[in-house]
Amino acid sequence: MSGRIGLALRYVVLGGLGILWLLPIYLLLANAGKLTSEYSGSELWSPGNLPALLSNVGEVFSTTDVPSGLGVTFLYATIAPLIAVILGAGIGFAVIVLKLKHGFFWFFVVFCGTVFPLQIMVIPLFASFSQIGLFDTFTGMTIVYAAVATPFSAFVMRNFFAGIAETVFEAAVVDGANAWRIFSRIYLPMSRSALVVVFILQATWVWNDLLLALVLTQSASTRPVMPLLAALQSTEGGGSAYTVVLTAALIVSIPTALLFMFTQRVFQRGLSLGQY
Repeated sequence: MSGRIGLALRYVVLGGLGILWLLPIYLLLANAGKLTSEYSGSELWSPGNLPALLSNVGEVFSTTDVPSGLGVTFLYATIAPLIAVILGAGIGFAVIVLKLKHGFFWFFVVFCGTVFPLQIMVIPLFASFSQIGLFDTFTGMTIVYAAVATPFSAFVMRNFFAGIAETVFEAAVVDGANAWRIFSRIYLPMSRSALVVVFILQATWVWNDLLLALVLTQSASTRPVMPLLAALQSTEGGGSAYTVVLTAALIVSIPTALLFMFTQRVFQRGLSLGQY
C-alpha cells in the first residue's frame, strides 16, 4: 500500500513540475498568436489564434534581421561544434590511446579553458580580435566558438576512450593499421553516441550564446540571432509590436527543439554510457 502511495505521489510531483515547465511555453504560444491590437497585459492567459500567429511570422521575416541571423547562427552552430568534436576526439585519442608524452599535462592545459569564465575573456578577445582583423568576421566567431567548445569535448572523449580496452588498439596495430586509420576507422565509429552528445550540447550553447556574439560582432551579416533578438526586444518591445518579439523568440527556439527531437535516441544512448 505504501508503495502505491509513493508511486502516486511521485507522479503528482512530476506532473506538477511538468505543468510548471510548460506554463512559459504556453504563454509564449498564446501571446505570439495574437495581433498587436489584441495583445493586453490583462489577457496574457487567453489563447491566441493561428491567423494572427502566421501574420506575426510574416512580419518577423519581412521587417526584421532575424532571418539572416538564423542562417548565420546555423552555420556557427554546425561548423564550430564539429571542429570542437573532432579536436576533442583527437586530444582524447592522443592522451589515452597513443600515450602522448606528458599527456595529462597537455590535457590539463586544454581543460583549463573551462576553468576561467567567459566574462573575464571578453575584453582580451575584443582587443586582440580588433588588432588582428578578426573582429566582426565569420572566421573569428567560428574560431572563438570552436575554442570554447573544445575543452569540454576533450574531457568527454578522453573519459570515453579510457573505457575502451587497450587490446582494441593492439589488435589494430598487429593488423598493420597506422594511428590515423585506427582513429578514423575504429575509435570514431565506436564513439558515435558520445560524439553526438557533445555536438548537441555545444551546438545548443552556440545557438543560445549572447555574450560573445554581442561583443565580437557588429554587422547583421556576421551577428548571430540572439543579439538580434535582444535588439528587437529593445526596439519593438518598448512599442506596440510586442507580439512580434514573442513570435521571433518562438521561431528562434524551434531549431534546438527539433535537434533534440530528432536525435533523442542517440542522445539518450550517449548519456547512458556512463563514461563521463
